[in-house]
Amino acid sequence: MFKEIKYLFYIISIFFFIFFSLKYYFSDDNKKIYFRSINEIDNKIKINEKNLFVLDSDTDNIIEYVDGNLDEKTKKYKFWELLK
Repeated sequence: MFKEIKYLFYIISIFFFIFFSLKYYFSDDNKKIYFRSINEIDNKIKINEKNLFVLDSDTDNIIEYVDGNLDEKTKKYKFWELLK
C-alpha cells in the first residue's frame, strides 16, 4: 500500500512539474519578457555598431598566380592508377 502511494506521489509531482513549466513557458508574461530582451539586445548591437571603426584592406595584390607546376620532377598520378 505504501509503495502505491509513493508511486502516485511521484506521478503527481512529475505531472505538476510539467504542467507548471509549460504554463509558464507559454504564458504572455514570458513572451513579453522574451521579446523585450531580444529588442534590448538589438538596440545594444545598433549602439555598439556605431562605435566600431573599419580597417582599410591591406591585402590587395598579394596573391601571385602561377601558371603550371614549377617542380617538373614530381610525378603526375591519375586516380585509377593510384588504385592499382
